[in-house]
Amino acid sequence: MGHPVSHEGENKEMDISRSPSSRRQTENAPYVYKVGYPPRKKLVREFTDTLKEALFPDDPLRQYRDQPRSRKLMLGQAYLFPIFEWGRGYNLVKFKGDIIAGLTIAGLCIPQDIGYSKLANLDTQYGLYSSFVPPLIYAAMGSSRDIAIGPVAVVSLLIGSLLQDEVDPVKNKEEYLRLAFTATFFAGITQAALGFLRLGFLIDFLSHAAIVGFMGGAAITIALQQLKFLLGIKNFTKKTDIVSVMSSVWGSVHHGWNWQTILIGTVFLAFLLTTKYIGKKNKKLFWLSAIAPLISVILATFFVYSTHAEKHGVQIVRHLKKGINPSSFNKIYFTGPYAGKGFRIGVVTGMIALTEATAIGRTFAALKDYQLDGNKEMVALGTMNIVGSMTSCYCATGGFSRSAVNYMAGCQTPFSNVVMSTVVLLTLLLITPLFKYTPNSILASIVITAVIGLIDFKAAYLIWKTDKFDFVACMGAFFGVVFKSVEIGLLIAVSLSFAKILLQVTRPRTALIGNLPGTTIYRNIEQYPEATKVPGVLIVRVDSAIYFSNSNYVRERILRWLTDEEEEMKERELPRINFLIVEMSPVTDIDTSGIHAFEELLKSLEKRKVQVNLHLRIPGL
Repeated sequence: MGHPVSHEGENKEMDISRSPSSRRQTENAPYVYKVGYPPRKKLVREFTDTLKEALFPDDPLRQYRDQPRSRKLMLGQAYLFPIFEWGRGYNLVKFKGDIIAGLTIAGLCIPQDIGYSKLANLDTQYGLYSSFVPPLIYAAMGSSRDIAIGPVAVVSLLIGSLLQDEVDPVKNKEEYLRLAFTATFFAGITQAALGFLRLGFLIDFLSHAAIVGFMGGAAITIALQQLKFLLGIKNFTKKTDIVSVMSSVWGSVHHGWNWQTILIGTVFLAFLLTTKYIGKKNKKLFWLSAIAPLISVILATFFVYSTHAEKHGVQIVRHLKKGINPSSFNKIYFTGPYAGKGFRIGVVTGMIALTEATAIGRTFAALKDYQLDGNKEMVALGTMNIVGSMTSCYCATGGFSRSAVNYMAGCQTPFSNVVMSTVVLLTLLLITPLFKYTPNSILASIVITAVIGLIDFKAAYLIWKTDKFDFVACMGAFFGVVFKSVEIGLLIAVSLSFAKILLQVTRPRTALIGNLPGTTIYRNIEQYPEATKVPGVLIVRVDSAIYFSNSNYVRERILRWLTDEEEEMKERELPRINFLIVEMSPVTDIDTSGIHAFEELLKSLEKRKVQVNLHLRIPGL
C-alpha cells in the first residue's frame, strides 16, 4: 500500500486532495514508499516486551547495566533508601533550610495531630505518635523533598468513620484501638505491594474531578463534625451526613450549647482564618499562618487554666499520655473476623492516603523540577505505615497544609521530617502534661482552618467549563460524602471514574469533516461552521483506537452518518453519496474485532454502491 509524502507538517488534521482515488494519488505522487512489516518476534518475547512496557515504563534496571557488582550494590541501596543518595551531597546550607522548615511544620503539626486523633475517635496521644515514627521511616525511604508526613484530616475521618461502623469506640475502646492498628497495618501492606508490583497506575483510575469532589465533601463533613467541640455539645450524633449532624446541632441548641466554649472557639477561629488569609496574600508571611495554631493552643490553654473554665462546661483534653510510642505488634489482628474487617478498611484507607500523598508529591516535584518515582513513594509510605502500626500509630500520609508550609519554609531534603519528628519526641517526653487544660474548641478551630483549603472552587469551576461529565463525577462524589457518608462518596467517585473510562472506550468520538473554502484543509464541521461538505463525498473521522469494545459502535456510527446524509441529500434533491472516506490518522491501534467490523462495513457499503477509502496518511510525516 502506498503513502504519498506530505510536507505540510503544520496541519494537525487531515489535508487531502480533491480526488479521493488512492490510485490517482499514487500515480501523481513524486515519491511512493511501501509500508514495511516490523521484524517478527517470538510470542514469548512479544509478551515480555509488552509486560515490561506496561509495568516498567521507566526501565528502572537501566542504571545497573555494565556496572561492577559493588556499584550495583550501592545503586540498589540508594534505590531502596534514597537517604544514601541525597545524604552524599548534604551540606550546611541544606541543613539550615531543613532545620527551619522542620521547626516550622512542627509548630503546625502538634496541635493538628491532637485534633486529627479526635476525628479518628482515638486518644489524643495517638496523633502525636503518628508524627513521630512514620516521618523517620519516610525520611530514609521517601524520594520527595517536600512532603511532610503525619495524620491528615481526610484519612482520619475515613478511618474513624469506617472503624466505628464495626466497633463502638466508647464501649469497646480496646477492640477499636486494635482494629485501628490492624487497618493501618493492612493499609501499609496495600501501599507497599502496589509499589513492589509496579501497580501504582491503579490509583490513577480515580479521576481528578472525582478527587476534587470527594475532598471538598470530606472537608465539609470534617468541619461539621467539629461543631460538637466548637459549640460544646456532649451528646452528638455518630453519623456524618449533613442532615443528621445539623439535626443534632439544632436539637441541642437550648440545653447543649456552652457559650464559654463558643466564645473561645469563635475568637480563635477568626484569628486562625485571619492569619491564614494574610499568609496566602503575602507569601513572605507564610510563617504567621504556620505558627498561629501553636500560639492559639498556648493562649487558649493559659486562659482556661487561669480562669478554670473547665468548671463552667468548657471541654478540655484532660489527659495526654506522656512518653514515646509503646509497641503495638501484639495488638494487631492477624487472624479472626477482625482481621478481615481490618483488611477491608486498610485497603480503602491506604488507597486514599496514597492518592493524596501522590498528588501532593507530584505538585511540589513539578514546582522544584525534579522527578518523583511513584512506585518508590508507595513502598516508602507502605513501609512507614507497617512499622507505624507496630508502634501505636494510625495511618499517616503526606498532608497538604504541612507540606505546603514545609515547601515555603525552604526545606531542602526529607531531613525536615526528622527535625519535625524530633520536636514531637521532645513534646511527648517533656510537655504533654501542659496540654491538660487545652480546650477542645481550639482544636476544632484548628481542624476547620486546615480543611477549608481542601474545598477548591476554582478547580470545580474549571471542571465545569472543561468537561460536563467530569463535573457530574465531581458533584456526585461531593454530594455522596456530604449527604450520605464518606464510604458512599468514595464509592460514587470510583464508580463515576470507571464509568467515564468505559464510556470513552466503548463510545469513541467520531466527526464529520468538511473543506475550508479556498484551501485543501479539512476540519470538523462542528468546530468550523464555515467548512463545507464535498458534493457526493462523505468524510468521517474516527478519533480513537478501535478495539473489540467499540468496533461495532464505530461501524454502526459510520453507517448512521451515511444514512443521515443520504436522507438530507434526498430531501434537498442533491447528488447522492458515492464515496465514503474514513479518516483514520488518529486511530493508533486496531485489533481483529476492528478489522472484522470494517469488513462488514465494506460489505454494507458495496450493497449501497458506495465506494470506501480508508485514509491512513498522516500529514507532515
